[in-house]
Amino acid sequence: MTYYIGIDGGGSNLRVGVFNADRTLLAEVDGETVNPSIIGREESARRIQAAIQSALHQANLTPAKIQAACAGVAGASNTHSQGWLEQVLHEALPAAVTVISSDYEIALVGAHEKREGVLLLAGTGSLAYGINHHGETALAGAWGYLIGDEGSGYWLGAQALRAAVRDSDGRGDSTALTPLLLKHLQLQRPLDLITWLYRSQTPRMRDVAALAPLVLDCATSGDAVAQAIIHEGAAELALAARAVLTRLQMQPTQIAFAGSLLRTLNPLSEAVCQHLHLSDLPLPRSSPLVGAALLAQATVK
Repeated sequence: MTYYIGIDGGGSNLRVGVFNADRTLLAEVDGETVNPSIIGREESARRIQAAIQSALHQANLTPAKIQAACAGVAGASNTHSQGWLEQVLHEALPAAVTVISSDYEIALVGAHEKREGVLLLAGTGSLAYGINHHGETALAGAWGYLIGDEGSGYWLGAQALRAAVRDSDGRGDSTALTPLLLKHLQLQRPLDLITWLYRSQTPRMRDVAALAPLVLDCATSGDAVAQAIIHEGAAELALAARAVLTRLQMQPTQIAFAGSLLRTLNPLSEAVCQHLHLSDLPLPRSSPLVGAALLAQATVK
């Protein structure tokens, strides 16, 4: 019997799975983010290796039984972190063939159950990524929350905060987002947002991204400001998807949605579908974790 490990290190969480040759999931361990850009390489390595050990223990397997492992980790692209991540996996799985991918490639492979297609992702961050039948790739977005990630959870949350302070100043339209944000964050007045955002001991990226559902709720309730935020975010996501489709000469029917904001029907996902002329949500066939396992399995066939 052959066994494989898939590692999905997305922007917010870690998932490690042990699979057999039939793609049956034998064990899974979930954990916190392993993005080295956020927590540093040393802590990232510790979390990845601890999760691998825990998954092996659950599956009642030794490291020597694992034939191949694939990791896709946000903030550790194979263009600049391959050597480091290979070493992390080799220390935990010395007998395994290691495959270093990206978090968006394993998501694409899982979504289509093959290394071909287009992925439009909106979670904590956002991007569009595609691989055509010639093996050519294209990426739009994935620039990070400071200069990109339009339409993502962080972007929606940041836009909501901006709308609230503009409302407070009288520089923008009144919006239900203002009292909703203050209540959610347990703050007394808009001015308290300064302390909450800038004086935190840890980066607020995930906390800001967690505000995205409030924007969706307000948009659903008819708040014009929230609806405008959703409209702009959807247009940006569709723009990224079209950029990839054009470069790879592919069609919108080859898109799969991924990420927490696009996997369910909500104002954002519905608006993106309208922009791309899709009649239904193009949901992924399988998870990024399965995508990582498929890439690992492909190396030893």
